[in-house]
Amino acid sequence: MRQSPAMAVDITDPRRFPERADAAFDAQIELAASSLGSSSTSRAAELDQTLTRDLARVLRSGDASWIEGLLAAAPSAEIRRHFWRRLLVAWDEASRTVGDSGVAVTVFAFPIVIVAGRSSEAGASGVDAVLPDGGRVVAMLREHGALGRNRSFGLANALVAADALEPSRLPEFLRWTSLSDAHAAAARALMPAAIPVAAGEQAVHLRFLVGTALSATGTDLLADSQIGAWGLPLAQELARQLATPSVSVLALPRPPQAPLAALQAGRAAQREVGAQLFASNAIRRLRASVGEPAAVVSAHHCATALDGGELRLSLSSVFDPAQAEGFRCPLFPCESAGEVAAMLVDLLHDCRIGDVHVLPGVYQDRVSGTGQVLLFKADAIAQARSAALQ
Repeated sequence: MRQSPAMAVDITDPRRFPERADAAFDAQIELAASSLGSSSTSRAAELDQTLTRDLARVLRSGDASWIEGLLAAAPSAEIRRHFWRRLLVAWDEASRTVGDSGVAVTVFAFPIVIVAGRSSEAGASGVDAVLPDGGRVVAMLREHGALGRNRSFGLANALVAADALEPSRLPEFLRWTSLSDAHAAAARALMPAAIPVAAGEQAVHLRFLVGTALSATGTDLLADSQIGAWGLPLAQELARQLATPSVSVLALPRPPQAPLAALQAGRAAQREVGAQLFASNAIRRLRASVGEPAAVVSAHHCATALDGGELRLSLSSVFDPAQAEGFRCPLFPCESAGEVAAMLVDLLHDCRIGDVHVLPGVYQDRVSGTGQVLLFKADAIAQARSAALQ
């Protein structure tokens, strides 16, 4: 999988944010805005430190609703992204255990991108998300040196969905850093999320393996951000344990990280694998039938999308009278629309698509009068530009 793009693409962010923020979060919004607008590095660091202290204090207090409210109150994508970054730092601060024992508990999660599908109507409609032999997975990870070769860790045997790692869960995870029964807490609090499988198609899903580890205080077990020697054996073992008759399962694990960082990395990985799967299939079909396709990347308001907006990738040919084939690309709080558009453009270049258009402005969700999802064909670029809502 490619690394994050170095430069963002110029595209309008279609997400909607509150025009008037909840006054309860005025102080934090002002800290974030002042930091982002400061021309002084030292002043920005001072403001960020104050905001981080606020967030760490709330994490320790266990007030999950306050964290949800803060993120929802952000008046812009930039401030929401800044809150997210400071929350990552606040977790690191709050989760450090300092005590006479000299032992710390690290809560971590492996993001697992799962590609599953079946070629016929026969077969299971889903894959169970409980590992029948979690101990074997732990033994394999220890054997191949995961978590900095730490051996004192355990995993829940449930594959959990992304909502199990949402920011509002951080105070609960922080309680797991207590030395009392940390491993058992992980197993009790996590519910498996079954993987649905539809006939005739492959779909990309995101699940997480969550665990806790014991180490000497100050040891960073999650410092290695690369997939190590454990990567392939873990992928093979997960595929073996998730094997279901008539269903193909491919597991793509990512490095273990702290819960919020794992959520961020996992969502990005799922979206990128989904875009790759869509692009490879659509490009192959178009090249085989009507020749070289053209691509359009556009931003859309969409009531069902996170924060009311998403990007879309359309692939089409001027020789094909049918509608364009499209990929709906979600935008998450930790990123800018330009970064996500750059991922799509880089993918298209990797697929040797030379005709790529990134539309300015924001567009509606549906085609007027038909109710169909709005996707732009390359031969309608001029009309598309004039149809922008903003």
